Amino acid sequence: MEQSEIKKILEALLFITEQPIPIKSLEELFEGQVPRADLDSLLHALADEYRLKDSALEVREIAGGWQFSTRSEYGPWIRRLFKDRLTYRLSNSAMETLSIIAYKQPITRSEIEEIRGVEVTAVLDTLVERKLVRVAGRKETVGRPLLYGTTPDFLRAFGLNKLEDLPSVESLLPPATTEEPVSTQTGAEAESESEFPAALTPERQN
Repeated sequence: MEQSEIKKILEALLFITEQPIPIKSLEELFEGQVPRADLDSLLHALADEYRLKDSALEVREIAGGWQFSTRSEYGPWIRRLFKDRLTYRLSNSAMETLSIIAYKQPITRSEIEEIRGVEVTAVLDTLVERKLVRVAGRKETVGRPLLYGTTPDFLRAFGLNKLEDLPSVESLLPPATTEEPVSTQTGAEAESESEFPAALTPERQN
């Protein structure tokens, strides 16, 4: 099969699906006749083609797979068409909780509450309902409390391919200045207040 024909097949597959397609799934679809390296190369070539022709669509490697999405600047027009179907809002408390889970997962509810200083049961229920957070198992301790982690939908919502693509905590903190007074807190207290960003900014896939 010609490389150009394989690329057209990939384009059709990405166009028709609503979820990112992992390379492994594409290998299975081609029944091993197309090496993974060739698939990866063709997908990157397809992404370059859409970028070079300045299309409103783009081919992205996201949430562990490949998918078509619209460029972010056209999001407002798509939301006008579909109104509330494509968007959701999260409260500041939900964003703070989600940030903690993203950077500390797997983590228990009580550990989240210790960091935030408030009860988070309702917020966790909301994040699980919206499929941004999942139960990731149980902690091997007294009572075996549930552990929480993020989902592939979280990666998609924030435009990430993998968790390692999250910005470092240090890059999200305000720069230190020499004019600031010296803190009288202990190292543990200071770390607990600055270790996590207050919120992350989601990048919706329209």
